[in-house]
Amino acid sequence: WVQLVESGGGSVQTGESLRLSCAANGVDDNVYCMGWFRQTPGEGREEVARKFIRGGGPPYSDAVDSWQRRFSISYDTVKKQLNLQVTGLTPGDSAMYFCAAGIGPNCRWSYWGQGTQVTVSQ
Repeated sequence: WVQLVESGGGSVQTGESLRLSCAANGVDDNVYCMGWFRQTPGEGREEVARKFIRGGGPPYSDAVDSWQRRFSISYDTVKKQLNLQVTGLTPGDSAMYFCAAGIGPNCRWSYWGQGTQVTVSQ
């Protein structure tokens, strides 16, 4: 059973950077990818970035929109920690950010954290 716990959210001002972390316990060989999503009230979850941690799948960053290039994802295999570095934050980035783990080479999102809130003010 995979448990994901996010941290690092908070209130920042426009233009600032933030680093989110996700402690991943129980990650086994069934987990092929990990990712970050965000959600605002009344909206669906939006994928921000993903990273394949096994299987050599295509990096999502090859097909990201321009706004996603401000998001840099990394995975520490020793600490079992997923990180998201975000630069140039704007109020439009304000959302609850969720960490997720995907099963299998098709990266079926199966496990979710509770989320960490990011609020960006002018």
